[in-house]
Amino acid sequence: MFQPPPRLLNLVLVAAALISSNSFAATKPAKAPPRGTPPTITLAVDASEAPRKIFHAKLHIPAAPGTLTLYYPKWIPGEHGPTGPIEDLAGLHFTANGQELKWRRDLLDGWIFHVEVPTGATAIDAALDFISPAGAAGKYTAAESATDKLAVLAWNTLLLYPEGWTSDELTYEASLTPPPGWKFATALPVASTSGVQLEGRQYITFKPASLTTLVDSPVQIAEYLRVVPLADDPHQELDIAADSAEALDAPENVLDHYRTLTTQAEKLFGAHHFRDYHFLYTLSDHVAHFGLEHHESNDSRLYERALVDAHLRLLGAGLLTHEYVHSWNGKYRRPADLSTPDYQKPMQDDLLWVYEGLTSYLGDVLSGRSGIRTPEQYRDELAAIAADLDHRPGRTWRNLQDTADGVPSMQDAPREWMSWRRPLDYYEEDVLNWLWADTIIREQTHDAKTLDDFCHIFHGPPSSPPELRTYTFEDVVSALNQVAPYDWRGFWTERLTNHGPGAPLTGIENSGWKIAYDGQQSPLSEARERQSQQIDAQFSIGLLLKYDGTIVDTIEGMPAAKAGIGPGMKVIGVNGRRFTSDVFHDALRATKTTQDPLELLVENTDYYNVYKLDYHGGELYPHLMREESKPDVLSEIIKPR
Repeated sequence: MFQPPPRLLNLVLVAAALISSNSFAATKPAKAPPRGTPPTITLAVDASEAPRKIFHAKLHIPAAPGTLTLYYPKWIPGEHGPTGPIEDLAGLHFTANGQELKWRRDLLDGWIFHVEVPTGATAIDAALDFISPAGAAGKYTAAESATDKLAVLAWNTLLLYPEGWTSDELTYEASLTPPPGWKFATALPVASTSGVQLEGRQYITFKPASLTTLVDSPVQIAEYLRVVPLADDPHQELDIAADSAEALDAPENVLDHYRTLTTQAEKLFGAHHFRDYHFLYTLSDHVAHFGLEHHESNDSRLYERALVDAHLRLLGAGLLTHEYVHSWNGKYRRPADLSTPDYQKPMQDDLLWVYEGLTSYLGDVLSGRSGIRTPEQYRDELAAIAADLDHRPGRTWRNLQDTADGVPSMQDAPREWMSWRRPLDYYEEDVLNWLWADTIIREQTHDAKTLDDFCHIFHGPPSSPPELRTYTFEDVVSALNQVAPYDWRGFWTERLTNHGPGAPLTGIENSGWKIAYDGQQSPLSEARERQSQQIDAQFSIGLLLKYDGTIVDTIEGMPAAKAGIGPGMKVIGVNGRRFTSDVFHDALRATKTTQDPLELLVENTDYYNVYKLDYHGGELYPHLMREESKPDVLSEIIKPR
């Protein structure tokens, strides 16, 4: 397909705009909007067709004659990039006084619309549809969010807002119509749910809220929804929506761990910064699986049986704790460069090693302190993180800081070649770095202080409703020095810019443990292999492959890569026998007792090659092993407070 040069294409588009009888000058310099009383906008969302994965919205927006510029939310908080799903907006119409209005999308930014408001109009009405993806497409709020029995509604997908105002200044009066018989859960304050009917369906009205609060308050709707009280002061609850009633039947001791979580979090931070809190936990095999933080709730989604199946519970053990910590670290305290006045201004992600990295460390710690993970399960998770990063050759060319800086353009990178490309390592590597920092504080203060003291200073008292306090790199360094004087600026500069060799394992070693490998899979490793349908041979021959033999990744410098094998190829035979996962595991184990090479028959774009790997170490999986010459600081770190 011919692609004209960008400059030529722009000239053609501008010329077409000038000669079109149905267009107007959408690219002319806009006059600054008049400042006055910020407008109040009404937003009515009809979610009655959620099972069809289509949502309808109508807005009433105050406006003056002339060109009105409207934004569709682009930079979504917590998503760290311009991920607003503009491609899923459809059915857009604007009217005023019953008259259809002309509009045009901005030529330089597809999230902006220019609407011609006629003389005499004081407001416009907008109608739009959000088409929720029906397949594995999109990311976060742009991903699969609805099934026949449930949906998660992100307000940012269903609204427009006018130029000239911050999201704090704009007020929205929102309402929602769910499918008949469906229940709902949200942290957004409700005005009315009873006595008001629309064509025989429930009609929920919410209290007026700023655009900031609205976008920060997703709504969970479902036929099967269970509310589990967790704490009273402040009120906190676990709202579980699922594709079946059976999936809601979590064991009571599992729910008790989440009650303990609320207590342990309060002790860790010494305060809270929400009026109440809702864990919106959506369980389905047909929605995207992720967690997204909000100040008074979180939008977390996992497998349908994630609460009732022990293996799936283990896989999801760190999700809710991570998103919960974000209420303190990410929402209440947020990097200044991530704190934009609206959803159009670009965000800068350079401090994600605090925003996400510290949250990952504290979320894992709370999973241990609350009992959501046993001490052994916590150590298995830490061992998996350490081993992955210690076998990540991408660290040799790309430093940790760049994994944060590059997020807006790189977080959708494919899984293939991940070890060489290097993924979002500011999550996992900073678990190791903040553990290291925790052990330094303990050493410098002779165990009088810990990272908990930093959390009290940085995120703690006094308790408050939702508010935002921004910070910089210097603020982090200053708070750490208040706890334990040390060269924290140098420490973090080195951690963010170094290239190894190997992962930063000093925190593990300082805490009385060390990484070790043997042929025994941990329960966590077994659960991950079973659920992902992938064989993890990264720590032996440097190979990650699917159960059908398709190679997902190879580790540069390890036997498979050295032999010439790469992602996208497919193993179809092992030592002369047809490939299956069992055959592969058996053959890899047998390398420990034979001098013969491991022989793989591999298909590569219609060609077949035999690769002989001179490897004799058997299967290898990571574990943490006690270093008896040192105190067991790690167990102290995850001990309940």
